[in-house]
Order: sequence, then C-alpha cells, then structure tokens
Amino acid sequence: MASLPHPRAARRRTSSDDWVARGLILVVASYLVVTLIFPLFTMVTRSVEVFRFDLDLITVQFQTEAGWQAERSVQDWIEATGHEVNAGVRVSERSREQILRIIPRAEFQGVDLVRVHDRSDGRGLVMVAGQFIGGGNSWEGTPADLRRVQIRPVGEFGLANYTHYFATPTLRQSIVNSFAIALGTTGIVVPLAFAYAFALTRSCIPFKSAFRTIALVPILVPSLLPAIGLVYLFGRQGILTPLLMGESIYGPIGIVMASVFFVFPHAVLILTTALTLADQRLYEAAKVLNASPWRTFWTVTLPAARYGLISAAFVTFTLVITDFGVPKVIGGNVNVLALDIYKQVVGQQNFQLGAVVSMVLLLPAVVAFTVDRIATRRQVAMLNARTVPLVPRAHKIRDRTLLVVCSLMAIFILGILAMCQFAALFQFWPYDLSFSLRNYDFDRMDGGGWAAYWNSIRMATYTAVIGTAAIFLGAYLVEKAPRLGLSRDFMQFMAMLPMAVPGMVLGLSYIFFFNDPTNPLNTIYGTMAILVVSTITHFYTVAHLTAVTALKQMDKEFEAVSESLKQPFWRTLRRVTIPVCLPSILDIAIYMFVNAMTTVSAVVFLYSTHTALASVAILNMDDAGDIAPAAAMGMMIFYTNIAARLLHMATSRAVRSSQAWRQR
Repeated sequence: MASLPHPRAARRRTSSDDWVARGLILVVASYLVVTLIFPLFTMVTRSVEVFRFDLDLITVQFQTEAGWQAERSVQDWIEATGHEVNAGVRVSERSREQILRIIPRAEFQGVDLVRVHDRSDGRGLVMVAGQFIGGGNSWEGTPADLRRVQIRPVGEFGLANYTHYFATPTLRQSIVNSFAIALGTTGIVVPLAFAYAFALTRSCIPFKSAFRTIALVPILVPSLLPAIGLVYLFGRQGILTPLLMGESIYGPIGIVMASVFFVFPHAVLILTTALTLADQRLYEAAKVLNASPWRTFWTVTLPAARYGLISAAFVTFTLVITDFGVPKVIGGNVNVLALDIYKQVVGQQNFQLGAVVSMVLLLPAVVAFTVDRIATRRQVAMLNARTVPLVPRAHKIRDRTLLVVCSLMAIFILGILAMCQFAALFQFWPYDLSFSLRNYDFDRMDGGGWAAYWNSIRMATYTAVIGTAAIFLGAYLVEKAPRLGLSRDFMQFMAMLPMAVPGMVLGLSYIFFFNDPTNPLNTIYGTMAILVVSTITHFYTVAHLTAVTALKQMDKEFEAVSESLKQPFWRTLRRVTIPVCLPSILDIAIYMFVNAMTTVSAVVFLYSTHTALASVAILNMDDAGDIAPAAAMGMMIFYTNIAARLLHMATSRAVRSSQAWRQR
C-alpha cells in the first residue's frame, strides 16, 4: 500500500498588520542609522582626511610690453623666495594662502596682467573672491586684483592626523590626564556609593528617605554647576580655601571633587538595585557556621553584588572620562580628552584633529560599555520562589558609622548647591554680601539671556514628548511585534549603541554630517530640530531599556489573543499596552526632560544664536567671568527639574491609583 505524502506545514501569509509593523520598525531603525551611524562614519572619514598645498599644479604668468612671459609654478616661487607656506601652521580645510604674499612686489614692476592657471584635475585649488575657478581653468587680472586670489589645500586620506596627535606631547598628555582622573574618581566614588547604598538597603539608620532623595539631587543639575560651587568654596576667594593647604582647586583636585558630585547618584542607583535583593537564608547559614560579620560580608554580600560593582565602576569611569563641563570650568591648565575636542573645534577650527581626539575618546567609552554589558549578561537571578527577603537588623556600631558616611555625603551635596544659591543672591561675592537679584538679570549677560532658559524648556519638552513616543514604539516593536527576525536583532543593536557614544563625539559628528551643504538634511542645522534630534539619540539607550523592561512584564498572550480576534496590533497597543505601561512611559518622559535640561556636551557644538540653551549659557557666562549669573542659571535649571519631578510624581500617583488591578 502506497504511503501518503508527508503534509507540508502551513505557512502563514504575511498580513497587512505585519507589513505595518515592519514599516514602523524600519522607520525607527532608519532614524538611528541617520542620526548615529552616518554621522559617526562621516567623523571617521574626517579623522583620516589630511590637507596639503599642491603648489606644483598652480602656475603664474605675467604679461608685459614684450608679451606673455613663461609660466612659473607657485612652488618655484616659494623655493626662490623662501616663503613659509601657511606661516608654519598645520594645514586644515580652512587654510588659505595668498599668491600676492608669495611673489615679491618688486616682480610686478611693468606687469600689465597676471594669469593664474589651475592645472589640477577638477579639484579646484584656486579661489577668487571666495569662488573656485575650477581645475583646468585660469584667471586673469591686474596685479592689484591678485590680492583676491587665494590657494586652498587639497584633501587626501591617510593617518597623518593620528601620527601628529600622538607625536604632540601636550595632546598625548591629555590621554594620561583623562585616564588618571577617571580612575581616581572611580576609586573614590564606588566605595562611597557602595557604603551609601548599603546604608539605604542593609542598615537601620534613620532618615533613609531623605538620604535617598539627597543622593539623587545631582542628577537634576548640569555638571558645570558643582564646578562653579567648588570655585566659591575653595577658589581664591573661597570660604574653605585654607582646607586645601596651599593646593589649588583649579586642576585635578577640583575635577575629581566635582566629578564625585556629578557621578555619585548614578553609582548609588546601580548599587542600590544590586543590594536590594538578598536571601535571608544565606545570612542565617553564615550565622549557623559561626562566620564573623566581616567574613559574611566578604563571602556573601560582596559576591552577590559583584556585577553591580562592576557596572557602577564602568559607568562612573565612562561618565568622568567623557564629561566636558567639569574640566571646562575648574580644570585650569589640565587638559583632558573631552576638553581637547572643544579646543580643537571651537578654539582652533581644526576639525580633523578634533575628529581624531573624538576617536581616541570613543575607544575607552566603547570598551567600558562592552565590558559592562558582558558583566550584566552574566548576572544570575537573586530572587526565586524560595527566597526569603532580608530584613535588616540593628547594629549600633555599623549603623552609626554608615549614618556618618551618609551625613557627610549629604552635607557635601547640599553644601555645593547651597553655595551656588548664596552666590546667586549676593550682590558681589565676597565684597558685597547684600541681597540682590541682579545675577538673575540674564539679559545683561553673555550667553543668550532669558531666551536661552526658555529655549531649554522648549527643547526638553519636545525631547520628552517626541523622544518618549519614538522610543516606546521602537521598544514595543522589538519586544512584541511578531515575525521580525533579523530586523529585531538589528534594532536591538542600534538601540544599545548610543550609550557607547560620548556626547562630545556625537555633537562633533553632527557638525560633519548635517553641516554639509550637499546633505538634504542640512536644513535642520542650526535649528531647534537638530538639538532635539541629538538629545533623543544621546539618551536613547536608557529609555529604550526602561521601555523593554516594562514590556517584558506583560505576557505575550495579549498579542496572541488580539491576533486571534483579528485585531490590528496598533489597537492592542493603544487600548492595552500603553495603559498598562503608562507609569514607565512617564518615567521615560521625565528622564528625557531632565537630561535635556542639563546636557551640554553634544549641544555645545550645535546651538545657534537663536537656539542657545541654558546649560550652554552657563558655559558662556563662566567664560565671560560672570560666575554668579552662571550659578543663578544653573539653579534655575535645578528648580525647573524639581518642578518637573513633582509634576511627574503627582501624575504617576494619579495613574497608579486609577489602575485598580495594580492594587490586587
């Protein structure tokens, strides 16, 4: 009897719903490609772009009464006169050389006309009144008109920029300084943050809620503000300057102290999460085995928190080595990588060397991010069905010691903020300490005035609304949309990539990519749009992870039931997913808003006269010597973020109270 053929598995036909999901994830992925991959690729190419004057291809010819004389190349004239091209300055794309400076004026006696011939193959080496004459063409004019003729360099690709960078002692020293400061700050912050988090989770100290709130305060201010506060405390006219025993706050000491303030809450958040979950049974077993408290700490507590410690260390290191605000205000003569990028681009207009420094800064950030992700993936679950939650027990010596540690850190954080506020309200520190609001008259100061503050609120609002919608949609498609295959993996990779890119690197790459006149997106350069785009991209990863974590808590049966009922995914998203995840959506929105208000590293390259931001205004006022108004602007950002946080808390409480199922 002949056997029946084996039936083929039915292949599900791709529905219109699937095509819509694929189209949306393509849109979100394309956004990240355009705003991250393309700019970074452009920056890489600019870092290997080298410029030189190709003077053999430019010839000069004189016409006298005897007719046209023989042509001579500009290089021949240089060899004859000994002229130093570009005055010894490193050649960049903006370099220009005047022919009139190369040829001695005595040579123009009796000359009626001058002909300059560009013999390049279309590269356009000669400019007349800012316009290229084009390769193979020539220009004629009188000797007086020759002053309008300039030679521009030609670009080629090579590693000469990197060779120059590593051969320059001052630039090379920036690498050493950056690593030394980042490692030193990490060595201080991680133990302090661990002790602080341990006090909040494993001790019986009083005022835990207050200490937890104080630890998060630095997140609400730009990194420039603690540096300004330290200037008032330990500067030349500081009230605590004698405590430095003759050392200066302008340099490594100031950078480390301000960086500790800046990165402390990030480490505390990570370590608090790592120490929150603990199994009471492990500590009871250690007690039964007569293990001392120290032995229990080293064999039970630390191993359980080791991945949190690793993550806190790498996050701290990355934040410090990529920060620009602190060394800009209080770094003195100490150069670091992030500051070198700013100096090369803004100070010297040397964009190629700025790109090289960006690539050098990008490498440790990527390595730190990669190691952190590997450590996070190796972390095992500390909570299961048999876990008995640890209940802290009072221990007089331990609790008192931890209370002192928390109190000192709280005094350090609040003291810097209080000093900034006092300085903003004094007439003229330290000579006239009468109350005054003159420092809040920002329109009289450099930096953009009150318009900069309102620009920041606008930009932060746009970032929170648009960024939250785009990020949550991308996370939903990654986590819930069916049959995406490789598209899901690619989208997940793209969503994680922004965390490894420092703000200074992202901002400079945007200059290279969006400021190109041939780029169709050039129209957004110098507008509010590019500030919003760069800020969303800069802080994309953390918001994406928050959204994914919330979506993972929802069973996939919601989508399966919706599909069986032939309901489109967007209806399930609107009616089920968004209402359930609304608290996390609000968390993403406040995260984007606060970071948009405080960010300075990326936007410092991208703002225009009409889109100056409050954080950048602080930088400009500090450069102009208006330190007190800079502190006042920083406190305005702080108060705005507090108001946003209070609004977020009230809204979140209302949302949770309306979701009765959460109370069951």
